[in-house]
Amino acid sequence: MEYSIQKLAALSGVTTRTLRYYDQIGLLKPLRVSSSGYRIYGPEQVDRLQQILFYRELGVSLEEIDRILSRPDYDRRQALESHRQALLARRQQLDVLIDNLTKTIEQEDGERIMSDKEKFAGFMKQKVEENEAKYGSEIRRKYGDKAIDESNAKMMGMGKGQYDAMQQMAAEICAGLEQAVKAGLDPAGEEGQRLAALHKQWLGFTWNFYSKEAHGGLVEMYVLDERFKAYYDGNVEGCAQWLRDAVKAWLENC
Repeated sequence: MEYSIQKLAALSGVTTRTLRYYDQIGLLKPLRVSSSGYRIYGPEQVDRLQQILFYRELGVSLEEIDRILSRPDYDRRQALESHRQALLARRQQLDVLIDNLTKTIEQEDGERIMSDKEKFAGFMKQKVEENEAKYGSEIRRKYGDKAIDESNAKMMGMGKGQYDAMQQMAAEICAGLEQAVKAGLDPAGEEGQRLAALHKQWLGFTWNFYSKEAHGGLVEMYVLDERFKAYYDGNVEGCAQWLRDAVKAWLENC
């Protein structure tokens, strides 16, 4: 079935202005333009718009959506499954927050006592969204949507104790890196191997998968991407590269 821009807008809930903009930036071109100058959209464009809206719902930028949909190896079936898993994770997150709010109201009414852990259930979503905004494009490009959606779901399911432990370990790694760089230690030495092993353990808080290749690729990104590099080099220049070298050496020996 074919649709004019007005009919597709009515069907999808997207404004005609947005559809024209998508055409302008090359994200969603019409099937053809009629002799009267009207944009006409066919089944392929309808399916592409659906995918665009799924990705937008998940907070992915238009630039990144275009890159994903333009991949030679793009798999629509796999993408749909990835969207489903992400939305199921979001639904689970909302269920946790609603349950948290209900328990809090009951506590205010004197009907229950909440543990400290219960009070913080479900608040990982903001952290996930912050990570997506900062690093989502790079890590999705490198590891794929499915792996990152599963990682986000795992993080959103954390309790406060787990989150605090993850943050404490991250601080320990950063402090160790700064001391090692200042002291001029060899990344392949004992301290480097300790911090590399600790870094792997830290990844386990959010990763549902692990491979030497993925670990090595991540620390390589720490050096190549200025945003990651700035995080580790914020106090002491050279920490990102030192961690990369330490992990590389550790991976060769483990």
